Amino acid sequence: MAKLTQKPELLAPAGNMEKGKMALLYGADAIYLGGKMFGLRAFANNFSMEEIKEITEYAHSLGKKVYVTVNIYAHNEDVNKMPEYLKGLDACGVDALLISDLGVWMTAKKTIPNMALHVSTQANNTNFATVQAWADLGAERVVLARELSLAEIKEIGARTKVELETFVHGAMCISYSGRCLLSAYLTGRDGNRGACAQACRWEYNMYKLGEQKRPGEYFDLEEDEHGTYVMNSKDLCLIEYLPELMHAGVCSFKIEGRMKSAHYVATVVSVYRKAIDKAWEDRKNYSVPEEWYTELNKVSHRQYTTGFAVAKPDRNAQVYESSKYEQTHEFVGIVLGYDEDKKRLFLEQRNNVKEGEQVEVLTPTGELYQLVFKNMEDEAGLPITVAPHAQQKFSTVCDFSLPVNSLLRRKVQK
Repeated sequence: MAKLTQKPELLAPAGNMEKGKMALLYGADAIYLGGKMFGLRAFANNFSMEEIKEITEYAHSLGKKVYVTVNIYAHNEDVNKMPEYLKGLDACGVDALLISDLGVWMTAKKTIPNMALHVSTQANNTNFATVQAWADLGAERVVLARELSLAEIKEIGARTKVELETFVHGAMCISYSGRCLLSAYLTGRDGNRGACAQACRWEYNMYKLGEQKRPGEYFDLEEDEHGTYVMNSKDLCLIEYLPELMHAGVCSFKIEGRMKSAHYVATVVSVYRKAIDKAWEDRKNYSVPEEWYTELNKVSHRQYTTGFAVAKPDRNAQVYESSKYEQTHEFVGIVLGYDEDKKRLFLEQRNNVKEGEQVEVLTPTGELYQLVFKNMEDEAGLPITVAPHAQQKFSTVCDFSLPVNSLLRRKVQK
């Protein structure tokens, strides 16, 4: 691949309209989302055709892009329904489709020949020959498998000319590039058609895990009263290695998380926006300040790992103690507006908040502020001391203005 001449794209997940807009406002260059059919996140809210058209027009108004996942492994019944759905996406003006199934790919090529097509990571793109084969079939971009080292990515970049995209942050699957049969086997819900039951995160009862021909060699399993979590992978975090990925020719850095919250999306995007800008400006002297890790720890996540990037994962790539997430802060509200004359900040509640509480505010440009709730009023202007109702609108006295869509969060009390 030719040397990058343009700053890599920051690509963020959009599980619904709010998350999509948050991702774009907090610094993403593009978002990826699923429609109501043929995507691998069947239990995300996903987007109707009308919503896809709305978010695409919104993104384009900001000079940004929208990609739609059509990345199931299709059965006959799926292929029969596919052309009409693809034509609908084309009419919405989306910028590209993410596809993994060759039959779906050829259907798209015939049905909407002018649409840009990206190859999903589900296609197991682990070598330069595969990447080039997809390029020969008309791929504009190939999303690389998570199971690649930095050296392998660099070689693929050197030996191909198609755009390369790679995941840099988010949940990891225990199975190869997400190709998993566990869910279908245990529950009848096919993960390769979007209905994964996340069986790898379940609590399993076992005392020792070994192999017949290796006596005395066991996995280090820790079991509590619920069981153990041998397949529970840590979350990917490659923020330290952005310069190396740029040098390898990766043009799009992807964040996983269409099932995550708006707070998660906004926070992680905000951090990676700063990181990409800094790495692009000076790759040789790039370093990750501690406050970026502090931010990434504020959102719901599992322990972080570098995955396959630096070395092949060993037993330390899994979390054996629990399948629970960890976080230092929780999302409690969003800024709706500010009245300069009354010095009142208008908010929408996302978690119970009370008079006198101090919270932290993250703005779309990445700045942090501290706010104390004072003289709270409900939507009718009546005094209140607590906002307990889901998405309740209220206001508080505030001496300074905060941008609309700023997020409020507070430390988790353990």
